Amino acid sequence: MESLIYLIQGFMIALTPANLMWVTLGGVLGTVIGMLPGLGPATGVAVLLPLTFTMGPTAALITMCGVYYGAMFGGSRSSILINTPGDGAAIAATFDGYPMTLNGRAETALAISGIASFIGGLLATVAIVFVAVPVARFGLKFGSAEYFVLMVFALSATASMSKGNMIKGFISLIIGLMVATVGIDAQSGVHRFTFGIMELQGGIDFLVVIIAMYALGEVFGTFQIIKEGKRKMQTKFGKIWITKEDWKRCIWPILRSAPIGFFVGTLPGAGGTMASLMAYNNEKQLSKNPEDFGKGEIVGLAAPESANNASSVGALIPMLTLGIPGSGTTAVMMGALLMLGLQPGPMLFQQHPDVAWGLIASMFIGNFILALINIPMAGLLVRLLAIPPRILYPVVMALAFVGTYSITHTAVSFYILVIFGLVGYFMHKAKVPTAPLILAVIVGDKMEQSFRQALTISNGSVEIFYRSNVSKTLILLTILSILYPIIQDKLKKRKAAMAN
Repeated sequence: MESLIYLIQGFMIALTPANLMWVTLGGVLGTVIGMLPGLGPATGVAVLLPLTFTMGPTAALITMCGVYYGAMFGGSRSSILINTPGDGAAIAATFDGYPMTLNGRAETALAISGIASFIGGLLATVAIVFVAVPVARFGLKFGSAEYFVLMVFALSATASMSKGNMIKGFISLIIGLMVATVGIDAQSGVHRFTFGIMELQGGIDFLVVIIAMYALGEVFGTFQIIKEGKRKMQTKFGKIWITKEDWKRCIWPILRSAPIGFFVGTLPGAGGTMASLMAYNNEKQLSKNPEDFGKGEIVGLAAPESANNASSVGALIPMLTLGIPGSGTTAVMMGALLMLGLQPGPMLFQQHPDVAWGLIASMFIGNFILALINIPMAGLLVRLLAIPPRILYPVVMALAFVGTYSITHTAVSFYILVIFGLVGYFMHKAKVPTAPLILAVIVGDKMEQSFRQALTISNGSVEIFYRSNVSKTLILLTILSILYPIIQDKLKKRKAAMAN
């Protein structure tokens, strides 16, 4: 009851005309920023920082959060339409979202993306009212050993669910982990695989790899089709909505994926990428027809979109309740709060309830505003597909190069972009899945550091990795994630043999 009373007071703050304007502005800017390759919510919030210094703490937080979950909505738009994820968290939207576009279902893909994002964000916002503190306390149980095992589970689940060939999935995973080792070793200071190139000392940015593998890989892969004019582009567009059948198929995956995204989001450093990929793998394992995933399966788009938005809400919990940023974006937001004279942590809800509950209330409002912005705007976005391929794909390439330069500010990154674009193209030709490689590049560095920290804490004893109940549960899930597809394939073959 106390939480509900505070929430009502928060709505009174969030519904003031000025705060409504800020949450709308943040949502619109976040949506646009999310669609641009290489930018993402952290960049959007960082760009807004100078503006927030002239605001009060509540208005500043509301605006920055609007940008954050607005980017979660917008990131999947370019994934669906041109196979170019706006940021890492939108990778999973390319798996089935882009095939839906190629199948002439771009309107349905954009609609279910907006609906799933709205429901996932709304459910997570409801959860934050009641379970913020308990979930944050549970998140504290994740030490370096637990984080390492969690990342092993996420990687093994992604690789083992690879379409058709688990071995190829693990090969992709190993390549990704190798890429993640490039740069100066954080503990020893040793240069690893930099080949004397100064720009590689900081490692290869995972966003550059994402843009290369998906945007340039798509352009290289369709070059011959574009040259010969074989690909027919969609020129007539229907209503941006979904059928009752689509709704029935998607509602339970959306509801199942929101808690996954919310929980993963509360783990500092886990992020929306891991949340959306875990939700995708979960639905693929539960599906009666997992072979349809990657070919335009609507559930394969709805589930990660729900988890993606829920994770952005979950990432705010450790920042608000413990003073620990849950993601790169919340780290920027926390810096802004400190500059405004507020100390995020356990005392924030007691000393500044107007700021904390005003923010939570604004998230309810922001989700409705973003749904109203994104679904009607999808009608304009879908008309990108009417642009002739000879114009559209050079624009995609230009966006890829501009996005890459905005991340690294070095010309060397262009060579990296082209190299990984070719890698993505040849992997596609060889039917080697790219998702394990991408996830390995993203979490590889954190995974290595967690492994080393755990061994340092335990004086070299590997017992630390299976000491806690959390670690034991994650190890069991890792084993099951590898065995499940093998058992599933054998059962299918046995049924087919019996049918014949």
